Amino acid sequence: MEQSRRSFLKTAVAAGLAGHGLIDAVAAAEPLPDRKIKYIDIHTHLGAFFHSQELTAELLVRFMDQHQVERACVLPLVSPESAPIPQPVTTALKAYHDFPERIIPFCVVDPRAATAPGQRQGHVAGVKGIVDLLKRYQDAGCRGLGEHKTGLPFDAPQQMYLYEACDTVGFPILFHLDDIRNPDMPGLPRLEAVLKAFPQLPLIGHAAGFWASISGDATIEDFGRYPDIPLPVAPDGALDRLMKKYPNLYGDLSEPGGEKAIARDLTFGREFVIRHADQLLFGTDVLMPNQKIPQFELLDSLNLPEDVQYKIYRGNAIKLLKLEEA
Repeated sequence: MEQSRRSFLKTAVAAGLAGHGLIDAVAAAEPLPDRKIKYIDIHTHLGAFFHSQELTAELLVRFMDQHQVERACVLPLVSPESAPIPQPVTTALKAYHDFPERIIPFCVVDPRAATAPGQRQGHVAGVKGIVDLLKRYQDAGCRGLGEHKTGLPFDAPQQMYLYEACDTVGFPILFHLDDIRNPDMPGLPRLEAVLKAFPQLPLIGHAAGFWASISGDATIEDFGRYPDIPLPVAPDGALDRLMKKYPNLYGDLSEPGGEKAIARDLTFGREFVIRHADQLLFGTDVLMPNQKIPQFELLDSLNLPEDVQYKIYRGNAIKLLKLEEA
């Protein structure tokens, strides 16, 4: 049965929030065996993605402690298409201030705030205006831009302003791609145009449309849904081709898209993970209390070589975000 992100999360809410908060669940959980390689989570959120299901910084850190996540990137959501309840950059920065050793703040700017060259200048004047915003966020501690999740086509002119600005200040971009947010087409030609235009800009892909493109038979309908499991991966998928051709393309293994892309065809999935170990990042997309995160069990089940685990679980994040190894 096809499962949208909304139905997936509603199921998680119903299963996980029937009477207790995350604090109770963590307190009751059995301690996990100590991991040799601790995680850096490239994708988390703070706030209330769903009404009354707020994830606070304190609850996020408890979740991290439970799962041996050393540090986590907090991604704001400000575009109207990105979330029913906005999650401002100030929330991520406040969490960083409160937990500086655990939280890595990201920032986000909706490129529609910028005016094109030659037009009457609005609040944000073209690429320069976006650069000025990003530098202020950078000075406050932000390490990247995301979650980039707008209703514009992936390579729309205003999107290109944002990409140029991020390239200028040295921010990797974690982007959402499906049939509504940053939409592209099968084969991902718009994404490829951006990869060509900004070969030094790290672009970290995420969500149903991006991960559907692991399979060579992906359709535009697949960009708006998650695959059934099991489901063989057809050869000649866009992700294999693009990751091989463009070393600045990365994959965020979070949320149902990343998990199901690997779990749908475990033999192919394991080979894909090993093949692209330098370009994949561990993430959860945790955004509410008691959310079930299958990535922990899935990735452990693959019995990955230790060097591959290190790269995906933390090494690639350290490199991209210019972090110090703890």
